[in-house]
Amino acid sequence: MKTFSVAGACLLTLSLMMGSGVAQAKTPPDQLIMGMNMNNLLTLDPAAMTGNEVVGIVVNLYDSLVELDPNRLTNVRPALAESWDISPDRSTITFHLRKDVTFHSGNPLTAEDVVWSMRRLLHLNLAQASVWKSYGFSKTNIDQQIAAPDAYTVTLRLPKPNDPKLVVYSLAALGNLGVLDRKTVQAHEVNNDWGNRWLTTHAAGSGPFTLEVWQAKDVLRLKRNPTYWRGAPKLDRVVLRHFQESQTLRLMIAKGDLDVASNMAVSDVNALRDDPNVTVDAVKKGTIYYVAMSMKEAHFANPKVREAVRYLIDYQGINKALMPGYGVLHQRPIQSGMAATLPDPGYRLDIPRAKKLLAEAGYPNGFDTTLRVLADQPFMNIAIAVQSTLMQGGINAKIITGTGNQIYGAMRERKFDMLVGRGGSGVEPHPHSSLRALVYNPDNSDQARLTNFQGWRTSFYDAPLNKMIDNALLEQDPTRQVALYQAVQTRYDQLIPAMVPLSQMVDSVVVRNEVKNYQPHPSATTWLREVYKQPADAGGDKG
Repeated sequence: MKTFSVAGACLLTLSLMMGSGVAQAKTPPDQLIMGMNMNNLLTLDPAAMTGNEVVGIVVNLYDSLVELDPNRLTNVRPALAESWDISPDRSTITFHLRKDVTFHSGNPLTAEDVVWSMRRLLHLNLAQASVWKSYGFSKTNIDQQIAAPDAYTVTLRLPKPNDPKLVVYSLAALGNLGVLDRKTVQAHEVNNDWGNRWLTTHAAGSGPFTLEVWQAKDVLRLKRNPTYWRGAPKLDRVVLRHFQESQTLRLMIAKGDLDVASNMAVSDVNALRDDPNVTVDAVKKGTIYYVAMSMKEAHFANPKVREAVRYLIDYQGINKALMPGYGVLHQRPIQSGMAATLPDPGYRLDIPRAKKLLAEAGYPNGFDTTLRVLADQPFMNIAIAVQSTLMQGGINAKIITGTGNQIYGAMRERKFDMLVGRGGSGVEPHPHSSLRALVYNPDNSDQARLTNFQGWRTSFYDAPLNKMIDNALLEQDPTRQVALYQAVQTRYDQLIPAMVPLSQMVDSVVVRNEVKNYQPHPSATTWLREVYKQPADAGGDKG
């Protein structure tokens, strides 16, 4: 683990202040300077993106058909689509597009761009295709399922019975169907890659900002789009800077060198709560922190071993000591706050019970394994705590740290033993959103490549459970639907799953008071188009 250098942070701060001639640094009034850890920022291609950090960037480069109201997630607002209709048989959704939208290139945005963007998503079959494959779309049928009857109408036919409301929620919340400028992307295709290589570091959208530069693990700059259809953004630029150390972020925002800081350690966030110049915005998200096991690994294919792991985690201690500001205790796959969510089962650390289960499984002396984890907080502290209690039960887990690509990449390839991670979508206001990401696995073959499904990643598969999830999704009676989703949770728990939920995510962002209209979105789709800066009163600033 890296250590924080006060001297290095001070030099960094001074370098930003050079030429200002003042002790209190100030960011430019027409620029938003944001600090975060960019280790998990691997691509800007909407079809391939993973992680909340990139979603917040993509939604400011691209427009979607519809959006979720951050104040009331069940409220779907128009965006590129002025309106939409659902057919009486619930099989077709028709979107009616605005006629005044142009891409950053100057090309007009039409229904053909929407159709092409959706086709591209399924044909590439990268991370963001998983959600749509769960709805029955695939690269073999997508060309028949989406069409443009005219230049400003898009029809989307569902390949199998589904809840069209959930499909609209997905279009609004995920950010993966940011509509691409097909002509620009096609001009940069190499070997039929649908422009994927080029879009890793470039953009071709119609959003409020254009991509000026991205230097990995250094800086990303967005520039105002003066011809944006909603009106030009209030900010001229948004600058995102990479900081590995949380204490550096704390120092920078306290000094005024940053306007917004995220991915900070709880201790540093708490240290800023009494600072009159900043506000801490905490948003509860549907994402779940978890301990995962691979059922491809012989030990964890045994349900008694998985159950032993269930009792070798100190849920209460972890959430009390490590998770304030990061998450709250939660042991169900469906996020809290929904009518369908069952109360927590109340699992606790129980070493004697775990040892008994391991002995029954044929491992009276335990075994050796590996535990992968991001080299960031709170993941590292969770992993150390889990390692300690696993050891008390006889499981010796060697911790392997790395970047998002190294850790989650191994999980996406189904080549891992154990892993501390965070996932589960939960961005759509619907129980299926959580179940799809954490539980559902319609095809457990390696060839399926359902890389955004944690169920597939862990090789957890139960056909009856998949059927129960399908039936609950299609149930139109609200009371009956709640009962079905509760039955899903009960069976999932009884099967001793390969993923153990620990905590539901809380995202804390520190914002300088000069920044106005910055509203963190529960689905990570935080828009910056209305953000501006207003100088604080002179007496309110610290020298």
